[in-house]
Amino acid sequence: MTDNLIPLLPKLNGHRVLVVGDVMLDRFVYGAVDRISPEAPIPVIKVQRELVTLGGAGNVVRNIVSLGGHVDLIGIAGQDQSGYDLAKLLTELENVTPLILTDNSRPTTLKTRYVANGQQLLRSDHEISQMVTKDIEDQLLMRIKPALEECDVVILSDYAKGVLTERIVSETIAMAKDLNKPVLIDPKGRDFARYRGATMLTPNRRELAEAAHLDNIKTVAQAEQAARVLITAYNLEFVLAKLGADGICLVKREGEAKHIRAMAREVFDVSGAGDTVVGTMALGLAAGLTPDQAATLANLAGSIVVGKIGTATITPGDLAQELHEDQIRNTDQKVVPASEANEMAERWRRQGYKVGFTNGCFDLIHPGHISLLRQSRAACDRLIVGLNTDASIKRLKGEDRPVQNEQARATVLASLSDVDLVVLFSEDTPLKLIKSLRPALLVKGSDYTPDKVVGWDLVESWGGELLLANLIEGQSTTSTIARLKTATGS
Repeated sequence: MTDNLIPLLPKLNGHRVLVVGDVMLDRFVYGAVDRISPEAPIPVIKVQRELVTLGGAGNVVRNIVSLGGHVDLIGIAGQDQSGYDLAKLLTELENVTPLILTDNSRPTTLKTRYVANGQQLLRSDHEISQMVTKDIEDQLLMRIKPALEECDVVILSDYAKGVLTERIVSETIAMAKDLNKPVLIDPKGRDFARYRGATMLTPNRRELAEAAHLDNIKTVAQAEQAARVLITAYNLEFVLAKLGADGICLVKREGEAKHIRAMAREVFDVSGAGDTVVGTMALGLAAGLTPDQAATLANLAGSIVVGKIGTATITPGDLAQELHEDQIRNTDQKVVPASEANEMAERWRRQGYKVGFTNGCFDLIHPGHISLLRQSRAACDRLIVGLNTDASIKRLKGEDRPVQNEQARATVLASLSDVDLVVLFSEDTPLKLIKSLRPALLVKGSDYTPDKVVGWDLVESWGGELLLANLIEGQSTTSTIARLKTATGS
């Protein structure tokens, strides 16, 4: 669940990333269109404002810095006004060491987008895409080698503008491997052979299809299959497939793939979203997050940035806010009817997860409840909690119970990260629910003996386990209510 990532956000701060690739400028010309030109059937844009930002590898840098990272940036620029503008923008960024070479034989890459009424009308590119000369390669490698020794992770940002030649890519990967530094590559083109030996590639849907020699990729399963072809062919550890509205799919050399759905939101501009994803992924790995955790954050960052205008960046605050909102959404989604819980439990079993089950009234949740749930979740991969309805509690405990109604109790339980599903049951015991869910782990408090645990005979019959969780002395809802009555004199 994404709520487990909130405590990890501070870990992103302070790590060093080496970014090598095609640095460019993104120029946005914003205006309004209210007429067609009398000279040709084209719209006339009345310019209202202009914005120039770092693009390409520079946008990767912006995202890493905005998340708290430090960056060494290696690339090339021309000796022109755009090159001066690029240098100025880099000096304005904190925690960036620009190691930009000047190549007099080419202009600084400049992409100009004309936007009116929220729609992009036209893009013009000012560039030369031919590969840099051997002399420039030598100079780039002279900068790359010492920077590798200081960084935690490397990003090669390939926009096919000539910086990432086959020699630059292969020698950077080799040097990084010698230093045990992961290399992430945002690839370009149809032939990924020159990326052989990288730690991770982050292709989009079209790039993945072309590299795997497919006409198209329509499903996540097809994306996973194509990624595995690339992993085997090019000796990769991971492929992070960026699938647009379908989210991302992290495919590993070993182990199951992880598909992370995109967060539902209105899309304003997809420009630079891939830069955000690879930058966040790299910084997450540098911070010691697992590949799954880093991929989840990267997907979240990409989902946020497409809701902004232009080549935008995200901050830890953006991530924290979205994670909190996602936690609220997940809380609502965790409370399900028994039929849906049965389907989810079966799905988890097929994925190889150990499904656990515990139950109770959970009226006025106290530290004893929290301890039991933590022990339960620690002993399984997914925990389902059976919750007595108000009617069943009244039959068991009297007309003055529960103190909190079933909706309130379910909401509190669902908000806990140790709980994966909450299922209400109206019977006096959870026997029917246990029979349908078929958990591999059954949990009750240590005040029970195995012969007194409802459903244990069933769970034992299909090879399951019983956990009698340790209890915290003096913690119970009944004693809490008694103390409240004494305090209020009622």
